[in-house]
Amino acid sequence: MIIDSQAVKNTCNASIESKGFCFYKSTNGIKRHLVVDTLGFPFFTHGTKASVSDDAGLIEVLTLNIDYFKSKPLNIPKITLLLDNGYHPEHLTKELEKNYPEIMTKIKFELSEKPSKSEKQAQGKSGFVPVKARWVIERSNAWMERCKILVKNFERSLAAATAKLNLCLIRLMIRRLAPSS
Repeated sequence: MIIDSQAVKNTCNASIESKGFCFYKSTNGIKRHLVVDTLGFPFFTHGTKASVSDDAGLIEVLTLNIDYFKSKPLNIPKITLLLDNGYHPEHLTKELEKNYPEIMTKIKFELSEKPSKSEKQAQGKSGFVPVKARWVIERSNAWMERCKILVKNFERSLAAATAKLNLCLIRLMIRRLAPSS
């Protein structure tokens, strides 16, 4: 599973419940927390105020869906959660174990490696270089941006904003299932 959060600006219609300011991303609005599989299809989604940190948002996502992890048998390999460098696995582990002490027997966190300048130069590349496996979540974010309703947050509640996100992702998956015509 690959994890990311995306900050989205609010419009004037958005309520006080969904207003927050993310200093890291300089955005006044909401954050969409998305957990996808290796193909980029959604596993879990969650909406928070933009002022909620990425770590806290991930803890909320996993806590809301803790039954999924509880139902996994112990004899299968651990589920790897690929994080970018904005997350702190030690903090996440400590907080998640408060809710479900056996969770680390079923999941493991892995920070995606960021290529150094010397590695980029050795490959003959400069500027932005996609990080291994992170392009999957970025592609999912690009798919979501095709839905005009998700470009900004127009909703008065976080639940409505999350529902619109889920509808967009359902539409995407239905398009993948339907035969081309």
